[in-house]
Amino acid sequence: MHFVIVGAGALGSIYAAYLARAGHRVSLIARGERAAALAAHGIPIVGQDTFTAHCDVVTQPDTLRDADVVIVAVKTYDTEQALSSLRQLRTKTAFSVQNGVLKDTLLGEVFGQEATLGAISMVGGDVLPSEGALPGAVRYNMANPTILGELAGGTSSRVTEIVDAFAHAGLKAQASEDIVSAEWSKFVAWSGFSTLAILTRLPTWRFMADADTAPLAARVMRETAAVAVRHGITLQDAGFSSRAFIEGTQEDAVKAVQAHGERMRLNAPEFRQSILQDADRNRRLEVHETLDYTVALGQELGVPTPTLDLCCRVLRVVSRANAQAQS
Repeated sequence: MHFVIVGAGALGSIYAAYLARAGHRVSLIARGERAAALAAHGIPIVGQDTFTAHCDVVTQPDTLRDADVVIVAVKTYDTEQALSSLRQLRTKTAFSVQNGVLKDTLLGEVFGQEATLGAISMVGGDVLPSEGALPGAVRYNMANPTILGELAGGTSSRVTEIVDAFAHAGLKAQASEDIVSAEWSKFVAWSGFSTLAILTRLPTWRFMADADTAPLAARVMRETAAVAVRHGITLQDAGFSSRAFIEGTQEDAVKAVQAHGERMRLNAPEFRQSILQDADRNRRLEVHETLDYTVALGQELGVPTPTLDLCCRVLRVVSRANAQAQS
């Protein structure tokens, strides 16, 4: 299969490296010094595996014409620019592993709704500093599945084909019969993780397990879930989108958050949210395209989101300061 992967950060590099190593044709859209280094030396992976894979590195995406599958892995604020150079690309399948719940609509506007799959990535990694002319290796530190599904629901042969291709490449993958529910359910948890990651600048397990910050994470998740439910989304009855977590007492919700933090302390003690990695590098944050959407939707639907609103105000300041530092 021919995969076009948009974005050479941690996620895009992991997918490109594993699929290329498995023998698939991979066109990885990258830019700047990282593009040159990857083209010359390959994609180095460390962590779950240690290997270097080579693929086509594309710096002029408007030269691409056909692909079996397009995977979008850029930051959400770069989506419009990244997709604008791919309008000539013909594909029958495209999906995004970005954060948030607006990504499917943007993909549909470029490739068509019939070509668009829903997807969530539970993969975790970060790009390490480069060494001279060598590209920064990608530390693959959370080998969880990528989940795919038809936006209309149900199963399909193309979803099965991609899931099988991922599995044969060494990437965990699953099919979902209700991917919209899965996307929103992940977004509920991600919202709590990401807001507190920026406020504390700590590895995920620490602020999840701490008695002072766990209540804030729980409130953000419950507010996000309330907006989703009012919006007509049926959330998965598990984890932080479960009815027990959403409708139970605040005390029980906090205990659930802290228990998750303790599990992460044992299984992924060094994991830091991708949005925190951006903050550490003084980069713009994915706030407007993700968390701000929930606040705006809550206002439209009459669902209060006071904790999330407060967190967003802080994150916006950090994001603006980072953007000014880069300019």
